[in-house]
Amino acid sequence: MIKRIIAICILSAAVVSCKKETAVSEVKPVNDSIAKTESKEDQYKPIDTACSSANKTEDYITSLQWYRTKIEKEMAANSPEQNDRVYEDYLKIRGKYTGCLMNLHTDVLDKYVNYYNSEKDQYNFPDNVKKIASELKKAGLEFREVGEGMTEIWTIPGYYSSLFKNKVTPDYEAYISQTDKESETNYAADAGLIISWEQLGNRLIFWENFMNKYPESKLIKTVKQDYNYYLSDYLLGMDNTPTYEREQDKGTGKLNDENRAEFNRMIKKYPNSNTAKKAKEVMILFDAQTPVDQIDERINGER
Repeated sequence: MIKRIIAICILSAAVVSCKKETAVSEVKPVNDSIAKTESKEDQYKPIDTACSSANKTEDYITSLQWYRTKIEKEMAANSPEQNDRVYEDYLKIRGKYTGCLMNLHTDVLDKYVNYYNSEKDQYNFPDNVKKIASELKKAGLEFREVGEGMTEIWTIPGYYSSLFKNKVTPDYEAYISQTDKESETNYAADAGLIISWEQLGNRLIFWENFMNKYPESKLIKTVKQDYNYYLSDYLLGMDNTPTYEREQDKGTGKLNDENRAEFNRMIKKYPNSNTAKKAKEVMILFDAQTPVDQIDERINGER
């Protein structure tokens, strides 16, 4: 009797064990399925930043979107200093992908200005261009006419501020905010300044204040370089928008009235700024009938 009871217990245990194994066996495939799904998502790799004719617009856009999602997650756990580096790296990646997109759509960029109907003051884009523009928008990109019949692909204004605001150090936040504002309109086109002289003067003061406020910033080299280019344009102008009229026979020049007025505004409003000091120096040089080439060398040679 005892043997029979033991046998029954052993049999019962085996049945229970079998049921447990069956239950585990039935559940396991579900877990495996979920694991495989997650793995598939995690295994996505963005395409190489080296351009390839095998890649399509959608490939670059998907990769750009992937990178944005990736850094958003990273920045949530990072320090502001770490996010400064994230910004620098992200800027390079977007620049490379954007360059690839421009190479991919050279034909569209070459024809873009021709889609403009001057009589109706509007663009008439074919469906394929509309589709590309729609794809670009998903990654914060757009077509931008830059002058001389040329069109490029640019990051939309405000894009970087929306992504990095309150996540980077104060100097980077100020830099990103200002460069976003400056990208709202073209600076120059066809070798001529587009923004007003006063707007250019205000940009100079912003960047001068930036350099004074953040002398140890990692951005100083870039900011100083941009400031010097702006300063040269502000003082002497560009080929098609010079600040003076050249007197060919003498090699000298006469400052335009509007530029002299702008220089005086700068000197009055920001008397202690480097920009004001340079404006005063240029006025003195022109008034002294100094040859234009010498003025140019003096200003641009000090970069």
